[in-house]
Amino acid sequence: MPADLLLEIGCEEIPAKMLARQLLDLPALVEKRLADARLGHSGVRALGTPRRLAVIVRSLVDRQPDLDEEVVGPPVSAAFAPDGSVTKAGQGFAAKNGVDPASLAKREVAGKKGLYAVALRSVVGQDTRGLLPALLADVAKAIAWPKSQRWGWSETTFVRPVQWLVALFGGEVVPLVWAGLTAGRQSRGHRFLAPGAVEIANAERYVDALREAKVIVDPEVRRDVVKAELSRLERETGLRVRADEALVGEVIHLGEYPVGVAGQFDPAFLEVPEEVIVTAMRTHQRYFALEDASGKLANRFATMMATVVKDPVVVQKGNEKVLAARLSDAKFFFAEDRKKSFADWNKKLDAVVFQAKLGDAAKMIGHKVRRIEQVAAQLAVGIGADGSLVRAAAQACKADLASGAVGEFPELQGVMGRHYAKHAGMPAEVAVAIDEHWWPKGQGAALPITGTGALIALVDRMDTIVGCFAVGLEPTGSADPFGLRRAAIGIWQILLSRPDWAALWTPLFEASRAALAEQGVELKNTTALEEFFRSRLRGIFADAGIPAQDADAALAQEFRDPVDARARATAIARIPKEAREVFKRVANILDDARGKQLAIGDTVDPARFVAEGNVEHRLHAAVREAQAREVDARKRRDYPAVFESLVQLQPTVAAFFGGSGDKGGVMVMDPDPALRDNRLALLQGLVRPYMEIADFRKLGGAA
Repeated sequence: MPADLLLEIGCEEIPAKMLARQLLDLPALVEKRLADARLGHSGVRALGTPRRLAVIVRSLVDRQPDLDEEVVGPPVSAAFAPDGSVTKAGQGFAAKNGVDPASLAKREVAGKKGLYAVALRSVVGQDTRGLLPALLADVAKAIAWPKSQRWGWSETTFVRPVQWLVALFGGEVVPLVWAGLTAGRQSRGHRFLAPGAVEIANAERYVDALREAKVIVDPEVRRDVVKAELSRLERETGLRVRADEALVGEVIHLGEYPVGVAGQFDPAFLEVPEEVIVTAMRTHQRYFALEDASGKLANRFATMMATVVKDPVVVQKGNEKVLAARLSDAKFFFAEDRKKSFADWNKKLDAVVFQAKLGDAAKMIGHKVRRIEQVAAQLAVGIGADGSLVRAAAQACKADLASGAVGEFPELQGVMGRHYAKHAGMPAEVAVAIDEHWWPKGQGAALPITGTGALIALVDRMDTIVGCFAVGLEPTGSADPFGLRRAAIGIWQILLSRPDWAALWTPLFEASRAALAEQGVELKNTTALEEFFRSRLRGIFADAGIPAQDADAALAQEFRDPVDARARATAIARIPKEAREVFKRVANILDDARGKQLAIGDTVDPARFVAEGNVEHRLHAAVREAQAREVDARKRRDYPAVFESLVQLQPTVAAFFGGSGDKGGVMVMDPDPALRDNRLALLQGLVRPYMEIADFRKLGGAA
């Protein structure tokens, strides 16, 4: 009879971000192991706190189903001798699958040519209880952590030393042995509020039993508790918590029993830019900022304790003391920074390495700043930007990296530059551009608003990508230590958001390449870089819901204008399946002819049309009519209209090939070279205008 399964791994405190990741990844891992074991269930859910990671499987079957399957082996020619006896290869295949060699069958296999040896294998299902110890041990071993530990004399690794195991199937203990421990039914309560053992009757009682022991094991319930505590603090202080879902998502994994407490800091610190204060509270202390009804930052904060304390004021004062030290540092750095100039900071950047492999003439941040200025000023002319503003912003865009505030709070690069630029009396657009050139800061993040900020953001990212590719630092596999994929996506997002700049990619790339070459860094092969950018744009299209094959067809022809590429990819989606198939067939015939070294001309001679029913004449006339009616649409880049015209051609093209079964159709590859070449030229004239928009060979349909 199906029953619920519970596995809990108790350990020392798991870092919040690692716990959050496993709560997302663990269910898929467990589902995969259960599927491999042929064990059905009705759902898998992960639970956890800093001291435990757990998974519950609902309605897990108590036995594997019996399995009758066909296993395909080697070709018959390898499995059987000419006299029909089984060869060593066939015997090995039979032994591997536990069947009598004499029982091997000879079958055709879908997708393969010829006959293959097939083993008819029957496997009796096993009892789930007998499978679970090894299966759960395998799950525990397979949990992937960014960093793991060993402890004692054991070779077992886990994110933190494992202290206890709970494994229950229904009400029975699963005899799991792992990490030097034997599983039982005793979990543990809150470290301070209920430190003793907690008896778990079954998976159904797990959450409630721990709640009684002051452990909220369900992260979504902890989220509700945190939000309720923040609401309580809002009522008590008369202020409101500044919205920060990301911080809530981290705080819920910092303790097993969240309890809110508010605090305050010296109002004198409000002289510091509020981004500094919020960053000090949020990033370094995990405090929530409080603000008044108008949105102005207040000298108060909220945070979460992980337990109930006798005197919350003691905790409040401790948090206030820690924050005061942070804010004192921030106030000092802010005051000292305002004594410096952007020229002072830029001078320091001449001695700070950006990328050592670029060589002595290009490797410093100062070198990069001068390249950004040169390229941005060059491109500003073409887009009608104010060259003087662009130059000023480019010169100052990296300066705050040498400031004390950014040294203490790296997250504020650009933000502090904006404040310091305002203090220095720079134009408002320059100050904003210093901040915006770091945008977007991630997938779906805000894009630059000002033209100056957007231009410098583009130039900065392209300089980084071209430079890294030039010295062999392109991403490999999942490794991207220099964030080049993120930089490329940022370029595309900015260009897509500014249709008037959509054609800027090529001059941006060429100017960046030339600027690096002047400093001795040459990108000799552009193919890999172009494919890298093409792949990133394909990903953006996929995220927008454009089918992969439609994106591939559009990007195979041209990718440098992302707005145009998006319009072509979107229009392709409107082409019916029948039209896709027939035009893909035409493209493949032409490719096959080229593969045979046949010259395909551009001139069609109607005098050579000899097909019955005049299908050649009709296709030739239809192609000319289509090209005439598409002139205006192509000038306007009205791709839906162009492809609507293409769809009108489909029946005529299908008739040319003879329709269903190809009966009565034209043989393109006729033995007569004159007829063959004329028909190839006809097909070339048909497909070429559409192939300039999309590569039909990338679309689904007939091969």
